[in-house]
Order: sequence, then structure tokens, then C-alpha cells
Amino acid sequence: MNIRILLAGGGTGGHLFPALAIADEIKKLKPDTEFLFVGTKGKIEARVVPQRGYAFETIWISGLHRRLTLDNLLFPVKVVVALVQSFFLIKKFQPDAVVGTGGYVCGPIVYVASLLGIPTIMHESNSYPGVTTRMLASRARKVYIAFESTRRWLKNTANVELVGTPTRDALGSVSKEQGCAFFKLDPVKKTVLVFGGSLGAASINSAILTSLDEIVKMSVQLIWQTGQSDYERINNAVRGKHIGWLGAFIDKMEYAFAAADVVICRSGATTLAELTRIGKPAILIPYPHAAADHQTHNAKSLVDVGAAVMVKDSEVLLDLKSALLELLNNNEQRARMSEASLKLGKPNAGREIAMRVAELAVRK
Repeated sequence: MNIRILLAGGGTGGHLFPALAIADEIKKLKPDTEFLFVGTKGKIEARVVPQRGYAFETIWISGLHRRLTLDNLLFPVKVVVALVQSFFLIKKFQPDAVVGTGGYVCGPIVYVASLLGIPTIMHESNSYPGVTTRMLASRARKVYIAFESTRRWLKNTANVELVGTPTRDALGSVSKEQGCAFFKLDPVKKTVLVFGGSLGAASINSAILTSLDEIVKMSVQLIWQTGQSDYERINNAVRGKHIGWLGAFIDKMEYAFAAADVVICRSGATTLAELTRIGKPAILIPYPHAAADHQTHNAKSLVDVGAAVMVKDSEVLLDLKSALLELLNNNEQRARMSEASLKLGKPNAGREIAMRVAELAVRK
């Protein structure tokens, strides 16, 4: 019997990619499954989901800003519209189960699905759960978490289960040589992957820019994802320099991870799940404005076991270069970090969640 699964989550890669990983795993278990992703216009999901071959619809919703804006004034209207849109999307698609992976977009969908008696599943990647998860966790049949500490923020823990964060199966399937070839890099040289999440990070970009001459002198090459908003500034600053690869966004992260000897990045939960799945030594720069400083807590889970080095965002201009050069010059330390990282990985998280979602959908 064919089943239909509706997935909602987006705004950032940290909410989107776990949903895609779950869908990919369900498709392996039940190839005839029909999928529908729901997101918002203009965000990462609007571009990536259709590229991955999944049906995609949008609702009109956004998060609240910390200052008074037109979007904030429109928020109550958007909630009502999004709830109505969610109702009609669900009635039209008739899903057997609904999966929400975080972000404001999954709120209306999960809420309406729960009212209609459709089995709902939520996944929370971060140690400190987002507003949507905290509000709707008690309405979901199951809530899957990636950190044990997440439980204390949820009112009802009877339906909560620790499984990890789903990651793409393609991770670990690419060799270093293939990764370097994809980005037209020299496989003999050391490679550093730099990215600040799907949206980029100006502070990390600036720190790399100030260290660039010394990095290039060491015959180190970069795979540098700047984020769309900072691409023009960085591209102009490095024009004429042979740094490796530079771009606003990397679509094939499995090739970037494969080519890298060291990764410099934020410490969002999905990023850490990917790092620990493939065991990459990392310098983590937590996003300083994350709710409850959860990215610092995320990073410490790797730092405490020797799988990563942490540099504060406020100190990145001063400390990033020395941390990177030390790591590049110490092969033994990178090997130890890689081993420690792999021990933290939960490569089967996506498959475990997929099995339970499929079972719930059939059993409903």
C-alpha cells in the first residue's frame, strides 16, 4: 500500500536537510511513497527541495523579529493565513503522516495535522529546542531529539526519544580525490572547508580574509562558502589570488567534506551531525545570537571529547588564524580529533526515524 508523507521545515539548512534525509530514507524503505514538502518562498527550501526531485508547496509565514517591523505587525495575519493554507494543503494531499523538522514554517502544518488526527512527528536537532518545538511537542505523537539535554525544555517527555540528527547518506561516499576533482583542487595539498551555515557568516569570512596571505603561503587551498549576502565583498577582496574554490553556496556538501582536512564552521546541530558522521576535525565558531546560546552548548559536546576546537565569535579575528595553523601543522592531532568525532556520530538516525514514520503512517 502506498503511503503519503508531508514534511515541513526550513528557513535554514539546519531545519531543511534533516527533513530531506528522512525523506530519502523513507524512499529507500518504501519506494512508492508520495512526498510533499511545505516551506516558504525565498528561503533555501524553495530552491533545494525541487532540485532534489520532491514536490514543494509554500505557505505565508515568517518568524518574529527582535525589533518592531512590518513583518511583526503582519504576524497575526500571517498565522491565520498559514493555518488556512495548511488546512487546504493537508486536505488536498491527504497525508498518512506529517513530519516537522523545526522552523516557523512547520508550526501551522503540525498544528493543523494534529487537530485533524493525522499522526505527527517532530524532530529537534538543537540542544535548546526552538519555539515551534516547545509549543507543539505535546501535540505530536513522537518527538525525536539529538541531545539528551533537550528533554528538560519540553513539558511532556513521554513521547520524546533520543535518536540523533538525520544526515545525508551521500556523506562518506566520496573520496578525497573525488572531492578535490569536483572543486578542481590539488589532492596533494591540504584543504580547508570554510562555511558559516547555509546563510554564511560575515565574521568568519572576515577572519579568513585577514589570514588569507599566510594560508596561501602554506600551500593550503580553500573551499569557501561565503553565503549569498557576503559573496560580492569576499569575491572582490580575493580577486586574482589562487585560493582554491569560492562560492556563495555549496550544493554538493559531500564533495566539500570529502576534500577537507579541516573544517571551519558554525556549530548548528545538523553541521555537527554531519561532521561526526564522517569524522572531520573542526574549528567551531558558535553563532553568538542563537537562542539560549545553544550553539556553544552544541560545540562543547565535541570539544569535551577532543573532536573539535572552539573559538568564540567575538575572538575570531584574533584567534582563528593561530588555531587553524596549529591544526594544519599537527597531523597526529587531526587524526585523534577524527577518531573522537566518529565515536559521537549517529549515522543511522535518519533510517531509524524513517522506519518509525513509515510504521506510524501504515498503522494510522
